[in-house]
Amino acid sequence: MSRSSLSRLTLCAAAIGALAVAAFAVAPSLAAEDAVIIPPPATDAQETGIKTVVVAGGCFWGVQGVFQHTAGVVNAVSGYSGGAKATADYGMVSTGTTGHAESVEIKYDPQKISYGKILQIFFSVAHDPTQLNRQGPDSGTQYRSAIFTTSDEQKKVTDAYIAQLDAAKVYGKPIVTKVGPLQGFYAAEGYHQDYLTLHPNQPYIAYNDIPKVENLKKIFAQNYIEKPTLVSNAKVTN
Repeated sequence: MSRSSLSRLTLCAAAIGALAVAAFAVAPSLAAEDAVIIPPPATDAQETGIKTVVVAGGCFWGVQGVFQHTAGVVNAVSGYSGGAKATADYGMVSTGTTGHAESVEIKYDPQKISYGKILQIFFSVAHDPTQLNRQGPDSGTQYRSAIFTTSDEQKKVTDAYIAQLDAAKVYGKPIVTKVGPLQGFYAAEGYHQDYLTLHPNQPYIAYNDIPKVENLKKIFAQNYIEKPTLVSNAKVTN
């Protein structure tokens, strides 16, 4: 097992333990969290050109993996948002004291996927937006649910969608996702990029994240692509 795999198993997945890994071996369809089928936003952004939004929803490996399998996403990069550039380091962020959240910068083509659809996928299959400062086995402010918008229209659509979902009570609990303008995004270390694709059999990935991609394929079949858009291969034009 690589050092990065051991690090994540220690820091991200201690709560899974041997029993959870054994359970996955017996029942590979078992997911740490179930997806929630939700309605699309009542209102959507009207955008042109390649756009960017940064989302945070637990360990960035799974969130990146979901959006790398989403049609219309031209790049999805794991990184850190919410803190200073000087503390955008995995070891420091993992202490939970930097203000950063493990995040994914999503660049997308609005002609192929709308901002609203990005939000729907994020809230439905990428993470559970009702968990405060945690996600699955991972706890701490660095695993909080957050959306860092890059335009006033994105923020308006996001706030309206959260209100819509809360009013519909699709989760049974209030959404705790924090929404605010993007102040900075800092790409994570190279070994964190494309992690789901490169390590599909790593226990943390197999138990927590592969099911998210499977749910994307099942629930958002029209938006799913089999071949992921990897950071190493992405071609982004503005």
